[in-house]
Amino acid sequence: MKIAVLKEKKHLEARVAASPETVKKFIALGASVAVEKGAGEASSYSDTAYKDAGATIAATAKAAVGDADIILKVQAPEEKDTFLGDAKEGAILAAILAPSDNKEQLKDFAAKKLSTFALELIPRITRAQAMDVLSSQSNLAGYRAVIDAATEYGHAFPMMMTAAGTVAPAKVLVMGAGVAGLQAIATAKRLGGVISAFDVRAAAKEQVQSLGATFVEVDAAADAETKGGYAKEMTEEYKQKQQAKIHETIKKMDIVICTALIPGKPAPILVTEAMVKDMKAGSVIVDLAAERGGNCELTECGKIVEKHDVKIIGHANVPSRIAADASALYAKNVLNFITLLIDKGEKKISIPLEDEIIKGTLLTHNGAIVHPNFAS
Repeated sequence: MKIAVLKEKKHLEARVAASPETVKKFIALGASVAVEKGAGEASSYSDTAYKDAGATIAATAKAAVGDADIILKVQAPEEKDTFLGDAKEGAILAAILAPSDNKEQLKDFAAKKLSTFALELIPRITRAQAMDVLSSQSNLAGYRAVIDAATEYGHAFPMMMTAAGTVAPAKVLVMGAGVAGLQAIATAKRLGGVISAFDVRAAAKEQVQSLGATFVEVDAAADAETKGGYAKEMTEEYKQKQQAKIHETIKKMDIVICTALIPGKPAPILVTEAMVKDMKAGSVIVDLAAERGGNCELTECGKIVEKHDVKIIGHANVPSRIAADASALYAKNVLNFITLLIDKGEKKISIPLEDEIIKGTLLTHNGAIVHPNFAS
């Protein structure tokens, strides 16, 4: 049983799918591990650290994949990733595969008879919490969003009382109170800001208030939470009321952190250009939804732009900006997931096809696209 850990080729991707710690645990499960040379360097994991953990260092992705039974990555393969042609029939590929954006790639996976798992589709059930890559990465993104905001904001975050006068605390609005939003609230609160938060899900109110923030409510709001705990798209009537409430609130804010996403769809526009025009000069918006089109109408993915005297931060792949911790958490998520696929007694791969977690993540298997949301 061989596991290959590959170096990421995507622009701005500094994470890696296994840490030296998880390599040791894979070996304890009976696997041999090959790590592509330099795979962990951007996450502060040296080749020597992997060797010391028991892995072999492969000079190329082709050499790492070779006769690998399991291939681990962070992101979906890019066109410049040639390793798929070297993967053996029936090999397992586990990564954040973004099937909604890469439907054609699923056909390639099926043609090569790979068993592919989209780790971002892991269901939000209790026993899957330790495998939840979206939560672990969003948690760090929410933290980093506040740090990025503080860096660009030209004022202090907490209230400061000095002999020369008093500095008012930053007023922060967090839009979307999922994992990223709740961590942004907690981080901004620790820095001394006065925090408000908005979310379409009724259940978010209690969570927001428990962190010491004020919940911004839309009159006559209907709950917009799916069974999986995600937000769903709202009616046009609600959207109009929502925009009016946000516009009223945003005028008073110094910093806005946008985190709202709808799975499989472009990010909803929550902050319009008209709202930005009415913000205070020197205010900052951090848009964590930049890669999905942005929650702010003026966001430019991968850039910090200034519009109407407001700085709008649209960094791509925010978890990768904290690569060491993001990789450590992602690697543990992956380890916990892959453990499901290993028969510990026989020390061999055994995919439990009836398992709820497997059903939720398995995209292709035995030459076919098997996930009900993507099979045609």
